[in-house]
Amino acid sequence: MTLEATTSALTAPRPVADLAADLLRPEAYPAPHPDHIELRETHVSRVFMTEGEVFKVKKAVRFGFLDFSTLDARRRACEAEVILNSRLAAGTYLGLVPVRLDDQGRHHFGPVGEVVDWAVHMLRLPDALRADERLVAGTLTKRHIDAVASSLADFHARAQSDSATSKWGSVDAIVENVRENFDEVDAAREGLLTEAQAREVERGQLDFLRDRARMFERRRENGRIREGHGDLRLEHLYLDEAGALTIIDCIEFNARFRCADVCADVAFLSMDLAAQGHVELAERLLARYARAADDFDLYALVDFYEGYRAYIRGKVSTLSARETSGALRDRALADARRHFALALSTGRRSLLEPVVVAVGGVIASGKSTIADALGDRLSAPVIDADRTRKHLVGLAPTTHDTSAAFEGPYALAMTDRVYAEMMLRASTVLESGRPVVLDASFRTEQFRRAARDLAAEHGVPFLMVDCRARPEVCRARLARRERETSVSDGRLAIFDAFCARVEPPAELPPTELLVLDTERPVEGSMAVIDERLSTWPSGLTS
Repeated sequence: MTLEATTSALTAPRPVADLAADLLRPEAYPAPHPDHIELRETHVSRVFMTEGEVFKVKKAVRFGFLDFSTLDARRRACEAEVILNSRLAAGTYLGLVPVRLDDQGRHHFGPVGEVVDWAVHMLRLPDALRADERLVAGTLTKRHIDAVASSLADFHARAQSDSATSKWGSVDAIVENVRENFDEVDAAREGLLTEAQAREVERGQLDFLRDRARMFERRRENGRIREGHGDLRLEHLYLDEAGALTIIDCIEFNARFRCADVCADVAFLSMDLAAQGHVELAERLLARYARAADDFDLYALVDFYEGYRAYIRGKVSTLSARETSGALRDRALADARRHFALALSTGRRSLLEPVVVAVGGVIASGKSTIADALGDRLSAPVIDADRTRKHLVGLAPTTHDTSAAFEGPYALAMTDRVYAEMMLRASTVLESGRPVVLDASFRTEQFRRAARDLAAEHGVPFLMVDCRARPEVCRARLARRERETSVSDGRLAIFDAFCARVEPPAELPPTELLVLDTERPVEGSMAVIDERLSTWPSGLTS
């Protein structure tokens, strides 16, 4: 919900049939009556909040993208809202309740009287658990972002994806959405961008769609168009103390906004984090989602979708400003201006310079631990050989293959395919101007050269982090790993055979090689790496 206004219970005389005023009366609610009702308004809804419940009434409005002008349309929209939001907010949406008129002509939620409107009935979730409130309070952690990324990847994997859904991912459908944004609100005419800036945003988005049409079509072919959420903003996410996630307020009124590339969903949230000055969390969300969803191709589109979503937010705030005055209008216009400026900056380079960091070593040398820590430091995607290999052979990440060393999925020809796919994925990330971390053994000069050549092709620095630990330490780690859930298929039975085929990285110059003793604590290892790489400074938020 966009919290555009908050109003306490009214005491002044009320006009007959004033819905907002009537529903601020405690006696308008079923017994036991609430002690206090709070009204929060968006440009399409009035949301009445008691101590533990929420009643959301849609306004009788019509815009180019929605039509709530009739009672039947509002009822159907309420029904759809309850059904669709059960996917990510099970137990929060309680159903529909009629808004009636009593014998004095006042609106209420009681059982008697003419039905004149409908409301979505919900449990009230604590504001302190809302992601935007957590961000301000400093309680939205990196682990929260990781949980959101994982939950979204799981949600998208289960979401509807068929011919009816896929059509909304066509270039023609996206062009329609983009043009509609510019037709409904011209940022220059509103005085929120200059004429040149407004045209730059419009040309940039439409040119991207024209020039990358084949890429959008490939996303459709690969099943990336899903019935998603459509309005993934921080204020719609609630994270409790145990880390459980509830997401409310998906788009119910128009399938073409809800059904889209999964990247459009994730980009709405990453854009919102960036708009709040937390680019490092926005990048972390993208990196964690790409890995969880096995979707590194999203990096080819995410800047476009962030700009598209930013313009939508600017448009919505502009429409809200038209309905308000005074401080509320000023706040809405400031929000619109900020989002239009963000749309203008689409395609910006990361605050961190792109770099290729290859993290290698023998089985159980600690390379994945270091790679993950580096991904954390850089807010960068980690592309690892284990997950890539299992994707190519159709195995789930934690499903183990027990083939002998260099056989089955680990045969030399298959390993060549794995490294080639890793480089392809990394190239997409680098083209977006972001750093990337590669996690594999890099046991031969051939594989290290592939990563080094990738960096050279993109004109970015390269660093090989060679993780080392004594054989007895690696064996002890492997013994512990057998009792844990792991993505790696490394095990004691193949350790010696693997080590026998390792080629030391003697070909690399000292400027591109960092030999790391991983028997020390991880933070000690990272302190050594920090001396060689630029990472996000602690506490950076914008």
